Amino acid sequence: MNRITCTSLFAALFALSAPPAGSAGYPEKPVRLLVPFSPGGGTDLLCRAIQDRLERALGAGILIDNRTGAGGTIGVTQAARAAPDGYTILVTSASFTFAPGLYNDLPFDAIKDFRPVSMLTQQPLILGVHPSMPVKSVKELVAVARKTPGKIFYGNAGVGSNLHMTTELFKYMAKIDLAPVQYKGGGPALIALITGEIQVAFMGVLSSKPFRKSGQVRALAVSTKERSPAVPELPSIHEAGVPGYDKGGWTGMFVQSQVPEPIVTRIYQGVTKVMKDPEAVKKLAEDGLVAVASPPQEFSKFVQSEIVEWAKLVDEMKLTKISLGKH
Repeated sequence: MNRITCTSLFAALFALSAPPAGSAGYPEKPVRLLVPFSPGGGTDLLCRAIQDRLERALGAGILIDNRTGAGGTIGVTQAARAAPDGYTILVTSASFTFAPGLYNDLPFDAIKDFRPVSMLTQQPLILGVHPSMPVKSVKELVAVARKTPGKIFYGNAGVGSNLHMTTELFKYMAKIDLAPVQYKGGGPALIALITGEIQVAFMGVLSSKPFRKSGQVRALAVSTKERSPAVPELPSIHEAGVPGYDKGGWTGMFVQSQVPEPIVTRIYQGVTKVMKDPEAVKKLAEDGLVAVASPPQEFSKFVQSEIVEWAKLVDEMKLTKISLGKH
């Protein structure tokens, strides 16, 4: 083998083994956590709760950027169009897996345009009512709703949001009719419940905590099949009157699909450090959140299975497919 061939071979091997451009020193500037929901909602509060720890784990500043609208799809679209450099990280919820089955013209592909990095948390939602409602249990709510179909208003964070889809599933399984009122996020929907503008809403354990304690909202049950250690006094919807209901919430991190593998690994390592910190785990548990740090491949399989399941549920519930139009 002559010298030119050896040199060329060496250069080729070096090119294959070298880290992608821009990945070696990552992160070299602040990282943006793009949250497609309003401030005060569960996903936003989680990001703020782990912000300092994540800054230390990654060695860079963390900026939280709330981009709301269309059940989270506006913010997700912006994340899909972000530069593939790892400096924009999408932090979103289960609504990410609802959208493909619910919208006709999504401006992004949930599978092709994103790389799942890690699930962050799993948590139940709490089914709550305004104190003026003459109900103190799920069975009583179902009974009143059946007597007054379409007269009780529930809040959601937009079509395709977690609050929307979990309530629609509750309606479907309980065989009741509740009228939807849309808000720009879980925070505004919770405020509407507190003020009595609406009568029913699913709430985050963390975001609703002070209002449950003050009596401004009345909690009836949790959405997961098992009770939550954070609110052990609350039954599950499954045990309280709607057998089989089991839909917890989750939050997870995604990056644009072309982000280099070393950067994805670096972000996952930082997330793992945060979510396995004993103090963080304890604090999140107190707020009803189970800290998770699932590897990218495992999280990817979960996301894909959820997309398939929710697409089937959308058809089964006969929900109207939505057209977003141009964004």
